[in-house]
Amino acid sequence: MRQNERAYEFDDVLARCTRSAVHLEMRDAYAVDNETGRYAQWEAGHRHDPANRESWWRPWHSLIAETVARGVVVRRARIVSEPVSEYIRFEYDGTFMNVAAGESVRWLPRRQASDLALPGNDCWVFDGEVVRFGHFTGDGQYTGEEWSEDSAVARLCSSAFESVWERATPHEKYKV
Repeated sequence: MRQNERAYEFDDVLARCTRSAVHLEMRDAYAVDNETGRYAQWEAGHRHDPANRESWWRPWHSLIAETVARGVVVRRARIVSEPVSEYIRFEYDGTFMNVAAGESVRWLPRRQASDLALPGNDCWVFDGEVVRFGHFTGDGQYTGEEWSEDSAVARLCSSAFESVWERATPHEKYKV
């Protein structure tokens, strides 16, 4: 796959989206900078109160809410090992925020994904045409992204997402 030479900004691509934005997550831990402080707080026992939206609503939630208000369907599917890692428990506990912003979220145990053709990296697919791959080190440090408008790549990632989505359990029914 050749990386597209065009420069992309995530928020701009999402703003141009007209139909769908889907995110496939396949790691059991992430060590991204904006998460590590919240994760440490969670490990120390802090839990967000769903009723106190002011305490947890962030610009990300506003971006998703605005996108959904335009009629774009935003879905997230997470493939997870079971029993789940502590990081996945942290994500699970905070997923109510994604749902409140308008995302639909589903969970698929990794053992149920063995026969699915999946991309090698987590990805976003916008309108079934533009793909953003996220690259991480083995210990979950974010190292960058790669964008593609290659139609074969978009089809592969869209098909993988839909296969996962079809098998996955909706967030409100999944238990960690």
